[in-house]
Amino acid sequence: MAGCRMKLELSRVALGKGRLGVLKGLGKTGQLSLEVPGCLLHTHLGTVPHLTQDTLNTLSTLPSVTQITLSNIAEHQEVLEEFKDGFRKFAGLHDTVLYCALHDPATPCPTGHTTNKTVSVWGSGGRIELTVAKFMALQKAVKPDWYQSMADGETWQINTSHKRVRKSVDRSLAHLDECLLVHQKSQELEGVEVFGVVEGGDILEERVRSAKETAKRPVSGFCLDGLQTGSMDQALRTQLISAVTKELPEDKPRLLQGVGRPDEVLASVEAGVDLFEGFFPFEVTERGCALIFNFNISSNPELAGRAPPAVLEPGEDQETAGDSQHSGDLNPGDQTQMTSFEINLKDKRYQGDFRPLVEGCGCYCCTNHQRAYLHHLLVTNELLAGVLLMIHNTAHYHAFFSALRDALAEDRLDLLKRRVLGQTERKD
Repeated sequence: MAGCRMKLELSRVALGKGRLGVLKGLGKTGQLSLEVPGCLLHTHLGTVPHLTQDTLNTLSTLPSVTQITLSNIAEHQEVLEEFKDGFRKFAGLHDTVLYCALHDPATPCPTGHTTNKTVSVWGSGGRIELTVAKFMALQKAVKPDWYQSMADGETWQINTSHKRVRKSVDRSLAHLDECLLVHQKSQELEGVEVFGVVEGGDILEERVRSAKETAKRPVSGFCLDGLQTGSMDQALRTQLISAVTKELPEDKPRLLQGVGRPDEVLASVEAGVDLFEGFFPFEVTERGCALIFNFNISSNPELAGRAPPAVLEPGEDQETAGDSQHSGDLNPGDQTQMTSFEINLKDKRYQGDFRPLVEGCGCYCCTNHQRAYLHHLLVTNELLAGVLLMIHNTAHYHAFFSALRDALAEDRLDLLKRRVLGQTERKD
């Protein structure tokens, strides 16, 4: 594709398929990069929920790529077209790469509204039907650095028929071809990258077909869709991802949509995934919870502070975690069901708990406040609760990805998995 600069440079492929590297050539100038495995910065209309830009910028190691979604933006198309300078300037964003996805992974999307020619997104005003022409007009108005092609992703539900899955693959490929045709003729989208979408539901042969056909197109990367948390168990997801990544070129990134839980991230990285949507900290914050899972793999205490380490002993605080520990029984977009990686600060046990959320975490919340204060803010419905929780959860989650990259570089992924999954290290 003309103007394509994005390229994934791998420095290591660990046992299995875990890929360590840098995604280079990002942004209009091609000077920005993103380490992989990594996650994107989740936003709602360009803003991280609960946080102002000034507050957000107090966090270190933020990813260079900001994700926005057409489900939030489509109803503002006329305003953006009148503005003419693109969404980045419209939202006051600076020094970030803009990635435009179709759906918000943190918001449930009703199904049953796709046709051969259209897909639907859901904004605050209801359903918006998109043809390829309208979809591409939106991309021209948004002016992202890269975007996900239009696709029919309504095949994640259990018991979706083979015929329906096959149709979704055919539709997505047809949409991709039409999008590329418009893209290549558009001066407004010169230098913008396109990610093809791999569909196929839970049917292996359709997943492989979708991957093979999408890889034949001039795309810069791939979105693996329909594998969201709650749509299938991790074993099947890993099998499908492994089959798909075998068909995809090594030098192009693979972005997995709708998966954010740390255990699922680890399994997906081992299957060959490079990038994830960063919505999980927001979901945890909306539950009034804090991430507390352990990902410290450093044997040197002085180096352990490079990333906020959770210092909980196995079993500590686990009685407050969700009963669905490491299971795949969540519904996509379900923000109410706790996981075992967090604690519920609304619980009365924290009323007199004067520890930080995580000992050793250097974020503003943990440095200045205690669990008891967060509990008070939550039970009195103070807006500051969401701000402080989002600061910590964002810092903790992105530090986990930093630890994941370190583990791949140092061949210590098994140790990281034991830490994250709450397992004690065996004494050999």
